[in-house]
Amino acid sequence: MLTSHHPHAPDAPPAPNGTRQGISRPGGHVLAVGIPGRRLERLTQTLRSTGHEVSHAEPGQVSARIQQAPPDAIVALDDERAGLAVVREVRAAPAGRALPLLVVTARSGPAGVVDVLRHGADDCVAETSDPAELSARIEAKLRRVPVPVPVESLLLDPRTGLYSSPHFLDELDRELGRPLAGRRAGVLAVVAVAEMPALEARLGQRVRREVAERLAGVAERTGGPSDRLGWDDDGHLLMLLPGVDEDTARATLQDFARQVAGTRFIVADENVRLTPAVGWAPLADCARREQPVERAKDAVAEAIRHRDLRPVLYAPWMRAQPDRHRRPRRSLGAAVKLLLNTLSPLLVLALGVGAPFVFYQQTYAHGWDVGSAVYWVVVAGLLVSAALIVLECLYALDATPRPQRPAQPYPPASAVIAAYLPNEAATIVDTVESFLQLDYPGELEIVLAYNTPHPLPVEETLREIARRDPRLVLLPVVGSTSKAQNINAAVTRVRGEMVGIFDADHHPARDAFQHAWHWLSNGYDVVQGHCVIRNGDSSWVARLVAVEFEAIYAVSHPGRTRMYGFGVFGGSNGFWRTDLLARTRMHGSMLTEDIDSTLRALGEGARFAMDRTLISRELAPTQLGPLWNQRSRWAQGWLQVSLKHLWRALRSPVFTARQKLGLTVLLGWREVQPWLTLQILPILLYSIWRAGGPGELDWAVPICVLAMLFTLSAGVVQACFAWRLAVPELRRRRAWFWRYLFVSTFFYSHFKNIVARQAHLKEALGDRQWRVTPRAAAKAVARP
Repeated sequence: MLTSHHPHAPDAPPAPNGTRQGISRPGGHVLAVGIPGRRLERLTQTLRSTGHEVSHAEPGQVSARIQQAPPDAIVALDDERAGLAVVREVRAAPAGRALPLLVVTARSGPAGVVDVLRHGADDCVAETSDPAELSARIEAKLRRVPVPVPVESLLLDPRTGLYSSPHFLDELDRELGRPLAGRRAGVLAVVAVAEMPALEARLGQRVRREVAERLAGVAERTGGPSDRLGWDDDGHLLMLLPGVDEDTARATLQDFARQVAGTRFIVADENVRLTPAVGWAPLADCARREQPVERAKDAVAEAIRHRDLRPVLYAPWMRAQPDRHRRPRRSLGAAVKLLLNTLSPLLVLALGVGAPFVFYQQTYAHGWDVGSAVYWVVVAGLLVSAALIVLECLYALDATPRPQRPAQPYPPASAVIAAYLPNEAATIVDTVESFLQLDYPGELEIVLAYNTPHPLPVEETLREIARRDPRLVLLPVVGSTSKAQNINAAVTRVRGEMVGIFDADHHPARDAFQHAWHWLSNGYDVVQGHCVIRNGDSSWVARLVAVEFEAIYAVSHPGRTRMYGFGVFGGSNGFWRTDLLARTRMHGSMLTEDIDSTLRALGEGARFAMDRTLISRELAPTQLGPLWNQRSRWAQGWLQVSLKHLWRALRSPVFTARQKLGLTVLLGWREVQPWLTLQILPILLYSIWRAGGPGELDWAVPICVLAMLFTLSAGVVQACFAWRLAVPELRRRRAWFWRYLFVSTFFYSHFKNIVARQAHLKEALGDRQWRVTPRAAAKAVARP
């Protein structure tokens, strides 16, 4: 079990057969207490002759000795000077409250024996007793916990092997009592389980102790710097990590959380999956033992809310803010951000056009024609982008086909629908009814994981559907503020071996789960399907997005997967192995939590497939404003993922050279391109300035004309391939593709570049607000 802080402390609590684990001698280590002399020598000889290891202490020294090295039992010589005093001294020490204590007395008559037992001794034997009797009485005490001693008074809980809460705090006191220079650093972590209220309601309070024991078992297997583990009455695991810095502590706790999330536990005879919520606080600035514990528990509350397996470091706002669902905002900082966001179009022009133009002018004045060199860089960049688009189209024609049959029988499967009900009340009932029509040979459950700030009438309708069809499981996620938190709450609830993740407006094809299992049973861990717009008739914006989605899901995703050897999870209509999703989770702090989860899973060696025949139909924004908000979030989220993962992935041995090239394009080039294309303006202004006016500039440079034509042709090629590979109901809408080609060439591509540049500024300003895209039911396009 646990390694004790004390060098000679027992390594484990009493074993089930009644003996202590790790003790080779019949009686173990006995501390003999008495005044040095012939009586103590005879007692020592008796104990050693019966197989005990013996150490000595005089009355008054017992407390210090058992604090340093607790023995297995104490045998004290009783006399008028020290007998009762030794009993009181042992029982006053926290480490001595549960130790077997025998008193050897020379007194005659029962009065002395009664007096000793009433003061806390476990047994009292006459000094004239046979040595075998003395040994037997010691062994009897070693085989059981003394009945009068409450469990919380034991140094180690006999069932879990963990420090009980009072003794763990004693250990924390000792750590904090060391000189600051001596203890250098250190961390106190508290681990809660997000599912504890549900487990306790179903199985009773006994699960608290069992859960703490299971968590401790993972901590021991994981290893690391935690050398003292305890538990409290709420079932929290307490972890003391002395002498470690914050980076080491964070990595250790992250590994521990992932191990817990990836393990199925037996708790109260049930097979359950647990979500560890880890809060931690450094010891460096704590003077009292209550401080790090309180701080870590405040951090635990934040970790439970997100359920994303990331250890949460305590921050003062967690205690100061009564409503922990959001951080306090500084009014001055908020005002500055608002002003800068309002001026962001001007800032983009200043940074992307004005500053480069001035730079080109100044370097030219000093004899350096940097502007001309950058001109060729921009031309080359445009050609590279166009070439990559054409290559994606060609590779998409030869995308990896879906395996024709599953390698294993169809297992239980789960669909998770993540919903924010006030936003999706108009569509959610239609969505749920669509899921209940799915055709899957195995057991299929539909989990609606939703949050809502207030009760809604649609909830009663959903409850009625759940009563009618038990496959529907309603999972309200109290306190949730994001799709990621809803998914994280659902992943430990689902029973399926495979989990399909969907937004609340998705209607998957009837055979989607069957076909997804064909991939997952043949060695893949995640398969991304093809999202098709079903409300294209609603507006010109919806039609534009409908064709764009075909360019993305029918062409770009399959082409990139074929080119670079990995796919991505696009946030919805994706199917995961449940064990992988449980270990990966979604990080709500990322605006594109889907791409972030993709990169983290790929970093573990997971295999992603893309299947354009795995159809799910969804709703598109119908107005330009909601489309701007949606694409702004996507662009900023991609930037977050690029900053977080690109450099790490390029150094990772998990990825091949081909995959690293793909990641460079996917995460690096996509962030550079919007600013590179903007350089056309300052270079053009610079060229006009240098030539002496627009009329003096040669506009018909052949290589420039050819580069422009090739760049424009890439968009034509992509639109043609999108039509060729589109689903049948959209292929019949040829006019939509012609309009897309025209609008994309002269407007939409520039629109997306503007959105990307604005998103970069928002990220630099720390504005990460999620603006929800409204959903509304709309007339669907005809299906075959």
